[in-house]
Amino acid sequence: MLSRRNAMRAMAMSPFAVPVLHTGAAHAVPAPPAGGDPWARANHVVARVRGPRFPRRRFDIRDYGAAGDGVTDCTAAIRSAIGACHEAGGGHVDVPEGRFLTGAIHLLSNVDLHIAAGARLLFSTDPKAYLPLVLTRFEGVELYNYSPLIYAYGQRNIAVTGSGALDGQADNDHWWPWKGSGSYGWEPGEPRQAEARAALFAQAEQGVPVAQRLYGEGGYLRPSFIQPYRCENVLIEGVTIVNSPMWEIHPTLSQNVLVQNVTVETHGPNNDGCNPESSRMVVIRDCTFDTGDDCIAIKSGRNADGRRVNVPSEYIVVEGCTFRDGHGGMTIGSEMSGGVREVFVRDCSMSSPNLDIALRFKTNSVRGGFVEGFHARDIEIGQVGGSVIDINFYYEEGPGHGFNPTVGGIEVRDMTVRTAKRALNLRGYADAPIRGITLTDVDFGTTATPSVVEHVENLVLKNVRANGEPLILT
Repeated sequence: MLSRRNAMRAMAMSPFAVPVLHTGAAHAVPAPPAGGDPWARANHVVARVRGPRFPRRRFDIRDYGAAGDGVTDCTAAIRSAIGACHEAGGGHVDVPEGRFLTGAIHLLSNVDLHIAAGARLLFSTDPKAYLPLVLTRFEGVELYNYSPLIYAYGQRNIAVTGSGALDGQADNDHWWPWKGSGSYGWEPGEPRQAEARAALFAQAEQGVPVAQRLYGEGGYLRPSFIQPYRCENVLIEGVTIVNSPMWEIHPTLSQNVLVQNVTVETHGPNNDGCNPESSRMVVIRDCTFDTGDDCIAIKSGRNADGRRVNVPSEYIVVEGCTFRDGHGGMTIGSEMSGGVREVFVRDCSMSSPNLDIALRFKTNSVRGGFVEGFHARDIEIGQVGGSVIDINFYYEEGPGHGFNPTVGGIEVRDMTVRTAKRALNLRGYADAPIRGITLTDVDFGTTATPSVVEHVENLVLKNVRANGEPLILT
């Protein structure tokens, strides 16, 4: 690992430098009115989250020295084009048809990075291309680490758009082996993330200041693909994302975020599709997720560090999306220590033998946190390998650690399923039951095993069927 002095010196000298502290976006986006019809609140979110607009100025990265041969390092050219666009007052930085190799890309306010049809941004597999360190989160814990492949800190009005592709070039030879799993190319004796991950989590529990949590080289903690951090007015639209080192789209401590018409196809370890974390007023619309982990997972920090930051994810709408492979389709957790409230899911479809769970809530007495208000309707589910709805307080560490979660206010209506292993797997604690689940007009289709319901209060079933009969819970 880098020494703290050398890391801070490198960050101060870098054109990518960011301040250590930031108090958050200054322009709060109003929340929907409380009470009443939840779908009126969802419509309010959709009406407010429209995406930024940009001046018509265009900056072709080839004019700054980029070459689309897939070999020339275009990092400096892309950085120069972004800087010129920002200084001019904003506009579009164009990546034209071709294959452009780059390291970390850092967006600035009022800049749209536009990936044209036939364009492919190839991100370097050399970890040094993502130095110097930046302030980021790894599995819900703040630290200084490798830069995400596309990163922005404290910026307003930023976008990644177009119909081209973003290729992280991760595979069983690059990035993925750091997971430490033989399934992803790791062999005993090779570098892995386990030791640095444990050290980071220990630092967070001990209250070590974030400025002293310095990783990067020697740590093997993989970066996310796209991460706007403490940003406002963010648009991710149209692009296809493949071969990511880790999480794909990761808005963190950001607000007014629109992700639409994006395709994510990547099956590496921890390859979650879209993970809004401690973010508010987020719309994820008309996207396709085919992933190696959760398709969408709403998060809000992990354990002591999540409680220290104490910022929930709230007012999030997911609509018109397609979910294929994944550990979970629509997921909350497990890093949800800051809480999650007011999530709306509608008009979505899910189906794959490799989709483990359709609607997934995962937490435990170490994560803690809360879920207040989850509303889903008009969901079509074909095949699910495990449970359709899974609320599990026994994820990883389980009970007995002092931070029992609070989960309730969950409503699902107008959902149809063709086949699944089981309809429900609901497991609360005796001293912290799941409180408040209402299912209305739900057909679980053909299920192979009985539902599991433990320590659940106020479970209401209205016209709920499985295997052609009313669902009866014993």
